[in-house]
Formats: sequence, C-alpha cells, structure tokens
Amino acid sequence: MHVEELRRYPVKSMLGEEVAESEVTERGLAGDRVRAVLDVATGKIASAKNPRLWRDLLTIEGGRVPGDEELSRLLGREVRLIDVPPEGAEFERSVPERVLAEGIEAEVPHTVGTLGAASPGGTFFDFAPVHLISTSAIERIGALSPRGHVEALRYRPNLVVGTDAEGFPENAWVGRELHVGDDVVLEVIVPSPRCAVPTLAHGPLGRDVEALRTVARHNRVPVFDMGPQACAGVYARVVRPGRVRKGDRVRLGAPG
Repeated sequence: MHVEELRRYPVKSMLGEEVAESEVTERGLAGDRVRAVLDVATGKIASAKNPRLWRDLLTIEGGRVPGDEELSRLLGREVRLIDVPPEGAEFERSVPERVLAEGIEAEVPHTVGTLGAASPGGTFFDFAPVHLISTSAIERIGALSPRGHVEALRYRPNLVVGTDAEGFPENAWVGRELHVGDDVVLEVIVPSPRCAVPTLAHGPLGRDVEALRTVARHNRVPVFDMGPQACAGVYARVVRPGRVRKGDRVRLGAPG
C-alpha cells in the first residue's frame, strides 16, 4: 500500500487542497481544520453536514477565505471565522437518509454533535484528527454507482491509500496500526459513518446522491453502539508524529 493523495482542509467544511507532503502531529496534518465558521445566532459551528444551512461552504476555497462581512453575505447568515473553538462547541448533522429522500433544501431532523471526541482539545475535527479512505473503496463505490465512478474528494479524506484489495479493505484496519512512511504511526479507531456531504456539489463538481446511496446499499458496518451505518473510510488518531509524503509506503501493523 502507498499514499496516493494527501489532502487538508484549512477551514472546516470548505474546499480542501492537495499537498505533496505534510508534517503530522497529534492534531493531524499541518494546516488541517485550523479554522471554522461560527454561526453567530446559534453559537454552533457551521458544518455542511446540515446542507440546508451550510452547503454553500463547499463553494469556498479554504485557502482563500473572504472577511466575515462578505462571508456572511455569501452564506446568508451572520457568521464569524474563528481559530479557537468555543467550549463545548457543537455542530448539526442532518439525518442523511432524510436528506436523500426530501432534498437538500428541506428542513429535516438533525442530531447535534460535540467536536473532537477522539481529538486533542481546541481542534475543529468532528471526531478524530485523521481520515483515510482506500482506492479500493473508491473504485468499488464507483463501479456500483449508476454514474460508473465517484471522486475521492467527495469523502474529504486526509489520506487516500493506494490498495490492490477488492471492496472496502479499510473495514478490517479498525483496531490496528498503520505505519506511513518512515515515521508516522496511526491507530485506526472506527469506520467513518457517512453524512450527506458526499452528495453535495463540491466547487465545480455537481451533486451526486449515489455517493451516499451506493455506500448505504453495499457497506453498512457497525459503529460503536449505533448499529450498522453506511461507511466509507476510517478515522484514526496519531500514535507517532512525523512527516508523510505522497508515494510513501503504508504498512498494516500486526493485530493487537
């Protein structure tokens, strides 16, 4: 296995950027999710997981963010760009099946999550600081989709891992370590339950509802106590920091 792509997302829920190499610390890739948008009215962190309110975040390049006033006009709500999360910061996640059934403009039920349960304090990660997905999973989703392909960036990974296995090999990485390059060691925690974000337009990429529907049909995996969830990719924490580069070898550690 090898590192096929490295990606970071400077502002939570905005467009990301591909990098050739990066330092990796316990806070993930350097420059990843270092800022976020705060909804002034609710005090919650803006997340495209609630597409009715925040899907337009995915039209903005995270490396070139306008000021608060212009950003508020673009998003249609008063917002502020912040680099330190409020204590107990929360975000909303629309129920993805209801978004698929009723559309992105419908007011559907949502859950409320707290940032960074498996991340260092003061970060803007939904859960863990590193998200990985395999090329095998991307190829499998694409092959099963009526479109015949799917773009990896829809799933917003930090590392796309080149693999030659079939299906969704990362499901079997949970509980094991991944050694990336010469230095970095990651502990894979859990499969990544998918929200509505992969279905949304990402910059010039149009909507693709099959990016979620196909996963829901073909890769439902138990996640903690939530039962089987539509999953693609895995979350990981950083056990040993270091530097990673595109093309680096990726090795799976022994079980246990």
